[in-house]
Amino acid sequence: MFDEIRFNKIDRLPKYVFAAVNEIKMAARRAGEDIIDFSMGNPDGPAPKHIIDKLIEAAQKPKNHGYSASKGIYKLRLAICNWYERRYGVALDPETEAVATMGSKEGYVHLVQAITNPGDVAIVPDPTYPIHSYAFILAGGSVHKMYLKFNENYEVDEEQFFADLQKAFHEAFPKPKYLVVNFPHNPSTATVTPIFYEKLVELAKKERFYIISDIAYADLTYDGYRTPSILAVDGAKDVAVESFTLSKSYNMAGWRVGFVVGNKKLVGALQKIKSWIDYGMFTPIQVAATVALNGPQDCVEEIRQKYEKRRDVLVESFSRAGWKINKPKATMFIWARIPEEFRSMGSLEFSKKLLTEAKVAVSPGIGFGEGGEEYVRIALIENEKRIRQAAKNIKRFLKNYKGEA
Repeated sequence: MFDEIRFNKIDRLPKYVFAAVNEIKMAARRAGEDIIDFSMGNPDGPAPKHIIDKLIEAAQKPKNHGYSASKGIYKLRLAICNWYERRYGVALDPETEAVATMGSKEGYVHLVQAITNPGDVAIVPDPTYPIHSYAFILAGGSVHKMYLKFNENYEVDEEQFFADLQKAFHEAFPKPKYLVVNFPHNPSTATVTPIFYEKLVELAKKERFYIISDIAYADLTYDGYRTPSILAVDGAKDVAVESFTLSKSYNMAGWRVGFVVGNKKLVGALQKIKSWIDYGMFTPIQVAATVALNGPQDCVEEIRQKYEKRRDVLVESFSRAGWKINKPKATMFIWARIPEEFRSMGSLEFSKKLLTEAKVAVSPGIGFGEGGEEYVRIALIENEKRIRQAAKNIKRFLKNYKGEA
């Protein structure tokens, strides 16, 4: 009789596409094969020493081992606001316009749970980081997809974006209540200009919708590009919130520290739901995160340079191997179009073939939505030597394939 019981929320989630590649990867490793793994955006270095030292110091104080504040300790919320002031000239109230979260993913999911009524519609560009869509589905809402278009330099076609957005507002029913934007974009690495956000805030006020902006990769930019913030636009706090994470900029992925700032109503909803659900992060982690945001930022620049070097090596070596890839201006990823001779098989089958025959693991683009079918995402998490080895494997793989053909 228990077989008849259904879990409707879980049933609405599709099979995790990335699991298929992961199973092959793990089986190959168990068999002793050397797999060069670009499949997951998991930073490969430790957090900077001064941040770890502060964690240790704070953890040695008995008072820091009790329950913490669900919305984050005041000093961390103040550091978050000061970070925005220094970086973007944005003034925020640490009490009403900022909340610390257990990573930006947790903050995003809990925010969506707090503000989504059954049947609410959110517009989410496709391809997308999966939770950007499925958080709304899990909360009882629905998602209207809008295909994200960009040029060969991974710059969003802003004119087309707004034309498609206006179209979405006419097509979707009920009228969309939220728009999710994530620039620099995961998975496509696409970027936007400050003018993009000016137009977006203006449209949000006209059409009466809220904007949720995710700038997780704000610090990982190259070739002079600088990530803009929607909150730097006049009046943006009337319609928008923005999230950030310390995972990438400070190599603190496993620490789970992020934040959401901006619109008081949305931030207040997140603060309230978190007060019911959790007791906040371990206090020493919050103390260390405060030092990360307030302290010297040389470490962030070093991490940025590491990814930039890996980007350059990968694009150059893969292109020489026969897989032409353009350089992105941001993120820790490469959004690579599948070589033409393999496109007909789709990104999942290509990823499996690359893994089994070239011993290189990547993420199939279809896992990020239909708009990703002709692409794979390559995470810059292997060192330069391993990247060059991957290029050699790929060169041999492509040569063998052409020989077979």
